[in-house]
Amino acid sequence: MSQAQRIVLASRPVGEPKASDFRIEECAAPTPGEGQVLLRTIWLSLDPYMRGRMSDAASYAAPVPVGGVMEAGTVSEVMTSNNPGFAKGDIVLSRAGWQTHALSDGKGLAKIDPNIAPISTAVGVLGMPGMTAYTGLLDIGKPQAGETVVVAAASGAVGSAVGQIAKIKGARAIGIAGGKDKCDYVVKEFGFDACLDHRDPDLAAKLKEACPKGIDVYFENVGGAVFEAVFPLLNAFARVPVCGLIAHYNDTQAVAPKWAGAMMRNILTKRLTFRGFIVSDFAARHGDFVRDMSVWVREGKLKYKEFVTEGLESAPEAFIGLLKGANFGKQLVRVGPDKV
Repeated sequence: MSQAQRIVLASRPVGEPKASDFRIEECAAPTPGEGQVLLRTIWLSLDPYMRGRMSDAASYAAPVPVGGVMEAGTVSEVMTSNNPGFAKGDIVLSRAGWQTHALSDGKGLAKIDPNIAPISTAVGVLGMPGMTAYTGLLDIGKPQAGETVVVAAASGAVGSAVGQIAKIKGARAIGIAGGKDKCDYVVKEFGFDACLDHRDPDLAAKLKEACPKGIDVYFENVGGAVFEAVFPLLNAFARVPVCGLIAHYNDTQAVAPKWAGAMMRNILTKRLTFRGFIVSDFAARHGDFVRDMSVWVREGKLKYKEFVTEGLESAPEAFIGLLKGANFGKQLVRVGPDKV
């Protein structure tokens, strides 16, 4: 029987995750039973939401149990099938998690056509991150031609798509990212109107200069000092889709900012809309997303960048780096070859 590997949650992190919070285990590849398929992981998606799954605090999804396999979206190959809906060799979108092999009864699997786009995009621009950008911006942000859209974490999988969709809809797109190289790429390759370095001590002043007519839509991925620079520039009736708060994922205690009162007053007087969301809230929009995004990618109107590490064993350090902004584009782990 072939060997397999899995990475489990060894302990719940306090603050920033450490390598010791994960454990890699060797095991035998499972044997599929009646109605099951054996999956081999090709691509593993790493995303910031996984930090929440490592905590046992109340949230919108159950935490990964200590000793349980870390959860994740994956692109997998069907190695053996006892399910009439799938054949050996099929490439599928799955939630196999941080492991080389997994069993599935077929529920939740979606076949991927390798002829449409590289299969890695099924967990990137044409998958959950892309749909997060599409629905969060269009259904909550509702950008109008001529408006100004500001996007935090603009070089990442979600943020880069948000800005490009804003441009497609006729809005100005201003990005905020970490470092000159990322900011230059966001402008030159993704076509944003400007991109500012969140590490710049003059971020607030430069953001004001880049947004002379204020901000109509702010797509929030970060929180922290970036939000503090954005908030005073929000126009009346501005919309703020709250997708992520990566600056706070490792906080060990909740502290209300001193300016919370002023924030609430501005929400009232400017009639601002803040809405947190999870991509599954917009499941009914999946068909629209696939239709539009696949065309935009195929026509070159929407570009993407991938940041790949090799081997399942690289996942813990890659994930730790992701939370610190070390990735440049969609963070992926190549667990195995496209075909064996």
